[in-house]
Amino acid sequence: MKKSKAKNVALFGVMVALAFTLSYFESLIPFNFGVPGVKLGLANLVVVVALYIMKPYEALAIAVIRIFLAGMTFGNFYSLAYSLCGGLLSFAVMFLVKKTKLSIIGVSMLGGICHNIGQIIVAAIVMKTARIAYYLPVLLVAGLITGLLMGIVSKITVERFSKISKTRY
Repeated sequence: MKKSKAKNVALFGVMVALAFTLSYFESLIPFNFGVPGVKLGLANLVVVVALYIMKPYEALAIAVIRIFLAGMTFGNFYSLAYSLCGGLLSFAVMFLVKKTKLSIIGVSMLGGICHNIGQIIVAAIVMKTARIAYYLPVLLVAGLITGLLMGIVSKITVERFSKISKTRY
């Protein structure tokens, strides 16, 4: 049975709200390993799940709306630029590799890595130097680890959502 339009709109709204809430929650966590810019990527969890349970354009809209809401609420122009570039590159890569046999965990890990690559690209442009690329190995490892963690949670969430959807729709 097809989901109603009202259920789709409600799910979309809940996903945007959850992504924004997780962004806020993450901003409260004193997560510091002595490496600036490293975050858990909790809001990206919502985007990965949305990529698997919703239409791709809806997942992209959730990512972009969340980035703008969080950037305007908790950040500034530069944080918005970093997040938007990282988020769009991350989404594009996750969308493309989702079509392969790569697991949701692998997709999330690539998303975490690409998010950091996108941010390094913006940093190199803003700072007008390629020297910032020396920081890339640290960010790639961080993106790999956080992508793994978010991928595991995404996998569990998608599996449970699938079970709920089969029984209620």
